[in-house]
Amino acid sequence: MKYDYLIVGCGLFGTTIARLATDAGKSCLIIDKRDHIAGNCYTEKVEGINVHKYGAHIFHTSNKVVWDYVNRFTEFNNFINSPKAFYQDKLYSLPFNMNTFYELWGVTTPEEAERIINKQRFKGTPKNLEEQALSLVGEDIYYTLIKGYTEKQWGRKATELPSFIIKRLPLRYTFDNNYFNDRYQGIPVNGYTDMFEKMLDGIEVQLNVDYFSDRDYYDSLAEKVVYTGCIDEFFDYEYGELQYRSLNFEEYIVDVENYQGNAVINYCDDSTSFTRLIEHKHFENSTSSKTVVSYEYPCEYVKGSTPFYPINTDNNQGLYRKYRDKTTSLTKYVFGGRLSEYKYMDMHVVIESAMNKFKSSNG
Repeated sequence: MKYDYLIVGCGLFGTTIARLATDAGKSCLIIDKRDHIAGNCYTEKVEGINVHKYGAHIFHTSNKVVWDYVNRFTEFNNFINSPKAFYQDKLYSLPFNMNTFYELWGVTTPEEAERIINKQRFKGTPKNLEEQALSLVGEDIYYTLIKGYTEKQWGRKATELPSFIIKRLPLRYTFDNNYFNDRYQGIPVNGYTDMFEKMLDGIEVQLNVDYFSDRDYYDSLAEKVVYTGCIDEFFDYEYGELQYRSLNFEEYIVDVENYQGNAVINYCDDSTSFTRLIEHKHFENSTSSKTVVSYEYPCEYVKGSTPFYPINTDNNQGLYRKYRDKTTSLTKYVFGGRLSEYKYMDMHVVIESAMNKFKSSNG
């Protein structure tokens, strides 16, 4: 065989495995059906600004091993994610913290905020997502900042979504707008594509290649196959199709230096069909005289579009478990990444998973 590893997918999981394998003296070929590397992390220079082509990607982790690993390939800036939320002509701070509570109710102490939230909480056993959210944060936060956004995101009424989709909604009784609690946070100073190019140094990559166009041929090229695509597609939808939500992006160059004053603003009312407006220059303090903004529109996933978010219902999870069980006897293959594992995964979790799976697959 020509290679030790064939890696299907040039996103974060596949690229991490390829780098680890290459550093261990293994030969690798990566194939990807897209015309670019880096998967959904892909960035592209527009007006001198690194534009996140598949939505905002902010790297954060408390795992020093992962942080040290990615810093081998790039320098990170000191960006802190502090999104805002827009509802009925007013802006609110995220995550839910004392700034948010002051904006909602004019309260200035944690005791006042806690009293209001406790009074508004749903007291019964939650039967759906709406009741679950109401039990966690109360009416004002839910109806202002969660309901409209969530229903647009999932394309369903909150009362029709299962309660377990939301396990927790953190409430911070401090004046802290840092969205993440992790020790390390930032964005590659030259964009994610540059980071991937460095990770892929010395590794053969073939783009615009569909693994399923000649699966037997590609499988024959390597001892091990790392598969990062949709797990139901790998098994030819034997048990049925898993459900996803997708996203469409509308990108505009705006002839002003500063359009909205923040990298990410969530749109939480149902009068707008988009969920987020991203102004990319604020990820990196760009001095460009123009700016680039992206509107993010959730939509139903159809074959051929990009699957973003697994729809986490009991039925879909049961279906996924059937596919996962079929993988256990396939010793030639390593399955990993958010599509293959049918779950949303932050970037640092994907890297950690790739490290663990590479280690376990090599004894």
